[in-house]
Amino acid sequence: MKRQQFILSALGVILLLGLYFFGQTVPPRERKAPSADEQSNASTGKSIDFQDILQAAKSRLNPVQLSHINRLENSVVRGDIKNQQINAYRELAIYWKDSVREAFLPFAYYTGEAAKLENSEKSLTFAAQLFLESLRGQDNPMLKSWMATNAKELFEKALEMDPHNDSVKIGLGASYIFGSTAGNPQEIMQGIQQILEVARRDSSNMYAQFMLGLGGIESGQFDKAIERLTTVVRHQPANVEAILLLAEASQQRGDKANAVKWYEAGRKLISNKDMIREIDQRIKSLQ
Repeated sequence: MKRQQFILSALGVILLLGLYFFGQTVPPRERKAPSADEQSNASTGKSIDFQDILQAAKSRLNPVQLSHINRLENSVVRGDIKNQQINAYRELAIYWKDSVREAFLPFAYYTGEAAKLENSEKSLTFAAQLFLESLRGQDNPMLKSWMATNAKELFEKALEMDPHNDSVKIGLGASYIFGSTAGNPQEIMQGIQQILEVARRDSSNMYAQFMLGLGGIESGQFDKAIERLTTVVRHQPANVEAILLLAEASQQRGDKANAVKWYEAGRKLISNKDMIREIDQRIKSLQ
């Protein structure tokens, strides 16, 4: 199996844990390899913008929902335009999140637009994390590129406000890793170098170690991934995602014994029956 195909399929069970560990707003799903059309669009530079996303989302609304959205979109008229626009963006974000199913992208976009106007490090970082967390579950190259661009812009603005914030630096690096199109090695390495700067200065930063482990998997450097993730698990023995990623990296490396060991360790920490069933199948395939 090619490395990229492995990554797309192997991370399926890991992505099921996204809701628990990272608070994803959309239900995670098993990733699939991009279609030929999607690969072609990515390679030819075709892109998508928010208006495309918005129109697709609006097409699924009922008349009452559409009327409410249109009213919010046109609620800014005169006076304190900036604060009115911030409030409008926030209301739009909340409505898309709470009242419309499977509307994560409009929710994240409007959250980001409000954060840009508010221009606080906290709100910018929160909005950036929304995009980053869902990047890992995105299999459409054009959407991935759009989401990564938004994440990078928000992280960069937050970093301008606090150049010494290591978590923001790591988030920015991770946006390059997970936002890379077709596993672009240059983008992945750019992200890894961004995170390495933090890890070299502070080896106890487990967020950096974890992201470097993921970066190692994305770039096919499984030995390095195992080294980083082992460090994470040594310091955070209940980190289920790091444990299951260790299993995946060991499996790809051909180390079936350690793959089984880590799958079994992760299984003990999980109560979700679907995840347990998936892990049992993987263990069985390795024995």
